[in-house]
Amino acid sequence: MKDNKLYVVIFTFLISFILVFILALANEMTKEKVKINEELYLRKAVLSAMGIEYKNDIEAYKLFDEKIKIEKIKDIDVYKSNVNGEDVYAVIFVGNGLWSTIRGVLAVDKNISKIVGIDFITQSETPGLGGRIEESWFKEQFKFEKIIDGKIEMIVGGSGKGDFNHDNGEVEAITGATRTSESVLNMINSYLNILKNLLGGELG
Repeated sequence: MKDNKLYVVIFTFLISFILVFILALANEMTKEKVKINEELYLRKAVLSAMGIEYKNDIEAYKLFDEKIKIEKIKDIDVYKSNVNGEDVYAVIFVGNGLWSTIRGVLAVDKNISKIVGIDFITQSETPGLGGRIEESWFKEQFKFEKIIDGKIEMIVGGSGKGDFNHDNGEVEAITGATRTSESVLNMINSYLNILKNLLGGELG
């Protein structure tokens, strides 16, 4: 009886050890691939937010190296490029959505008077609701949006189609995902202030 119990304990231990070893090995094998993918997502988001078009992943890597300069200011990476004759600056923003951490890129002009664009690196908000922040119409609202009194305002309960008047400093929340929309806006406004401090610019 005691031998049976000992056998069960040893067998369970060995199985557990083997499973942990396999999982650790799999994690180690995929770690480099995950790192490469994360770098690709970041590069594509920076290019998109700055308004630099690319056709595929290979071109995105190439254009990033050719057109983007990275300068560390107060321990924050600031991305800089000249797009259509204008200097554009960008930073990565991070904050909490409704269900997940959201990472994205915010790009502005050199005077921090307008948003050049935004894009997202990672987010895990609810598909069909908060996850719609990835949709083109939502991001396009921010493109060349005028910054008024140092911030962007959000319309809740609007048309549901977006606000594309880029001179009013306003964007529309996603219907059914107000909290995620407001979280994104709060991040953007917070990082507008950070950019102001980093670049010494005058807001809007």
